[in-house]
Amino acid sequence: MTKRTSAKYKIDRRMGENIWGRPKSPVNRREYGPGQHGQRRKGKMSDFGLQLRAKQKLKGYYGDLTEKQFRRIFAEAERLRGDTGEQLIGLLERRLDAVVYRAKFVPTVFAARQFVNHGHVLVNGKRVNIPSYRVKEGDVVEVREKSKQMTAVLEAVQLPERDVPDYLEVDHSKMTAKFVRTPALGDVPYPVMMEPNLVIEYYAQN
Repeated sequence: MTKRTSAKYKIDRRMGENIWGRPKSPVNRREYGPGQHGQRRKGKMSDFGLQLRAKQKLKGYYGDLTEKQFRRIFAEAERLRGDTGEQLIGLLERRLDAVVYRAKFVPTVFAARQFVNHGHVLVNGKRVNIPSYRVKEGDVVEVREKSKQMTAVLEAVQLPERDVPDYLEVDHSKMTAKFVRTPALGDVPYPVMMEPNLVIEYYAQN
């Protein structure tokens, strides 16, 4: 098992949920936590524990962002007008690696980060290799011509467990995706329930 795959499984086990909805997640087979005492750890979680887990789950879902990165995005969401939780989700979904993942150009969000890093992605015809690059409404994201026949790309398009959300207009024959609008929480196809309201509570107290 690769280090990257191992990391994904570890996050699932730690959260006790299959946060990417993958068929091979260990949580599908074992509902108890990791470690030798995992089966006994079923006590009631404190408010702080619930808030922390909500933050770790959301942070982990987007490729296990660092705390510094995630806090910076949260601080920006707080400054924007409107509901902070909705703004947080909108900012996370506008990340270039998230758009590449949502468009089904790659199989996982971890692969999306690597895919962007290696220069396989164009935004409005220009190569962008920064996964955290923020896409704007109307931007067109596409796979570079030389990269369209990569095995990972061809396999990702066929994945049955993921649908392309309606805030993207995707043409898999051309490998292009137009970012139509910034989504609200209810628009994002999370396989598990995300609770940005608990993330707000966590940062309000810490």
